[in-house]
Order: sequence, then C-alpha cells, then structure tokens
Amino acid sequence: MCGMPQQQPDRSSPSRKAVPRRPDASMSLLTNVMEHSLDDGYAEAAARRGETGTSRLPGTLRGKLVLAVGLLLAAVVVTLGAAQARVAAPTLAKERQKLIDRVQSETKSADGLQKSVNGLRDDVAAKQSKALKDHGGDSTALVSLLAAATAVAGPGMKLVVNDAKEASSGGGSNPRTSSDFSDTGRVRDRDMQRVVNGVWASGAEAVSVNGQRLTVLSAIRAAGDAILVDNRPLLPPYTVLAIGDGQRLSTAFQDSADGQYLHVLEQNYGIRASITAEDTLRLPAAPSLTVRSAKPAPGAGTSDATKTGKGA
Repeated sequence: MCGMPQQQPDRSSPSRKAVPRRPDASMSLLTNVMEHSLDDGYAEAAARRGETGTSRLPGTLRGKLVLAVGLLLAAVVVTLGAAQARVAAPTLAKERQKLIDRVQSETKSADGLQKSVNGLRDDVAAKQSKALKDHGGDSTALVSLLAAATAVAGPGMKLVVNDAKEASSGGGSNPRTSSDFSDTGRVRDRDMQRVVNGVWASGAEAVSVNGQRLTVLSAIRAAGDAILVDNRPLLPPYTVLAIGDGQRLSTAFQDSADGQYLHVLEQNYGIRASITAEDTLRLPAAPSLTVRSAKPAPGAGTSDATKTGKGA
C-alpha cells in the first residue's frame, strides 16, 4: 500500500555541549610553576618541621652531652685568654713605661750634653778672643762669621725649591733620569748644588738649607732618594736662606746661569720655586765645625820671630 514514507527515527545521540577551553591552556608549564612553586620535598620538610618544632638542639642524651662539653671547653678557653691578658697587662704597661722613661732620660741627657757643648764653645771663643787681643788684635768675630761658627741675623733672600706636584717614582730616557732619582719632577742633589753655588756667587754672606748652615767644607749629595747636606737627610721643600741685600741677591741670582738653570727646571719639569727678599733672617751656627790651627815647627823661624816679635 502506497502511502507517505514514514520518518525514520533519529537514532543518533543527542549533541554534547562544547566545554570552553582555558585561556592559559597553552602555558601549562608556567601555570604549573605558579601553582606549585614549592617542591614536594620542600613542602614535606616544612610540614615535618612544623610538627616537630623549629629547635635544632640534639634530642639524644649523647648529643646533649657532646654539646655541653663543647660549650664548657669554649668557656674555659675564653676564661684562660681573659686571665692571661689580665696578667700580662701590668707587665706590658711596666715595659712601656720603662721605655718612655728611658727615652725621656736619654733626651734629657742629650739636652744636657748640648748645653755643655754650647758652654764649652763659648768658653773657647772667649779664650781665643783674649789670646788674639794679647797678640795685637781680635779678628775672631770675622773669622767666626766666615767659618759659620756663629749664628747670624740680618736682611737677605729666601728661596724655596720644591718637587713637582705630580712627582712620583717613574722612569724614561730623559737625561735627568738615574737609578735613584728616576722621576724628572724631583729635585736632585746636583740641582741643589747649582742653586747653592749660584746663591754664593750672587754675593751671599751666609747660607743655610732647611736650617743647616753651610760652610766651605759642606757637601750636598744624594743617598738613595734623599738629599744630604753635611750627611743630614733633608725633605722637600728645600728652603735656602741667604744673608745679604735681599733685593740685590734676588736680582743677581735670577740673572745668573744657575738662576736660569732653575727657571728651566720650572718650565720643563714642573719643579716649583719661589724667591722673596726678607727684612730679617736668622741663620744658626754650623752644628759640626772642625777647627784646625797651624803651629810652627820646633826651631823653625825662631831667629826671625825673635827679631820681628811676630810668630812664624
């Protein structure tokens, strides 16, 4: 029988709803790190510590005994150290005081000897003056001045020579370099020799360098990196004091060859120098002066001396 085709029943399962996808599904590794930042092992250890407490002291009797013995030994060591320091303190203080007393005693002794030397020097000078007066004249004042045996004061010139500001231990192929003074910005012994000779040649009556009075026997030389004046080491700046007409001395020295040499050192090597005329300068006597005297040989010139009344 023909009729309308019957609709076949729909046997397909009903459609499921689509589950929405997480926005951070593509970043699973980063998400896992953020959500589980603490490793499982660390988490377990933290939980176990929370259960047992945070104390790290040993729980067994043996461990407690070891800890007690260690603390006892540490206390003994600290106590012994403090006791030794307390016992040694008076001894060290006594030794230090002995050294201080010795230094003070030696200083006082040196001052006494210096006073004695000054007194003997004045006594010798007085006897020399008396002896010269008895033999026709007294020229000891002039002789003492020329020999730098007496302190002097008067107008003069002050010359200060100093190393360059950037002076240090260096080297190079410059003619001024040497094994001891390798830096060209440093004042050398030969520089001071030329400066002092130039001051003398300019008409100075008396000269000193850093308080050391110069005589005809004085020597300026080097020992290592130090400049020696009469075997006494000096430190920069080097102050040269000269007695005389300050303005005339200053002009004469600056116009001399030695003054021009110092000017070249200033321009080429940075060595610093200043020169001024002073109204009053004081120069000490030479600290070590060797007095030499001449005596006639026995029998020589006796007849001439007898006739003229003068010594040979």
